[in-house]
Amino acid sequence: MAKGFLLVTMDPPPGLEDEFNDWYDMEHIPDRASIAGFETARRYVCVSGWPKYLAFYDLEEIGVLERPSYKQASWGNFSPWTKRTVAKVRGQYRGSGDQIYPGNALTGELARLILIRFHDVPDAEGPAIVSALRASYEGRKEVRQLRVLRSNYDNQIDYLAMVEARVPLLDPRPDLDALGASADRIDLFNEYMPYWTRGRLAGVFPAK
Repeated sequence: MAKGFLLVTMDPPPGLEDEFNDWYDMEHIPDRASIAGFETARRYVCVSGWPKYLAFYDLEEIGVLERPSYKQASWGNFSPWTKRTVAKVRGQYRGSGDQIYPGNALTGELARLILIRFHDVPDAEGPAIVSALRASYEGRKEVRQLRVLRSNYDNQIDYLAMVEARVPLLDPRPDLDALGASADRIDLFNEYMPYWTRGRLAGVFPAK
């Protein structure tokens, strides 16, 4: 069974960033990491692009988001702190679905993460996108791992490339010629680094 995922981007307004990071570090990430089926819970900060913050969760499978243990801690059951914070942030994007390539890989340790979003993708284009991304990134010594995700959040089909790099890539761009017409579907190309706080990597928790 393919691994599932949940991905969220946010950008706090001026004056809220310290509280935003406290909320994520002290409440939200630990709460999510404690839910059965959440295998990783990690945060990243953008060094090129926008929104500034990314949270990523590997799931046993996408059905984890339909279980009572998750629903009891989400949406209408958000904590007061979560409701207050989420209402003020900008740049919110939520993606969730299946890992279509390689299918069962987990997020690893990395120095840089490249996130590419292909917006509103017909599934007929999916195999060609995967093939072009593999040709662009696999085999490069700097690249630790490539994953391709299919998000079906709110009936919107987006394909997401997650390129984990050991060091910053001199040229992080994919081969646009190999992508063909699918290159026109790219609407986000961001570079992130792990988010650090209090001398440790924030948001990295072992599976429960």
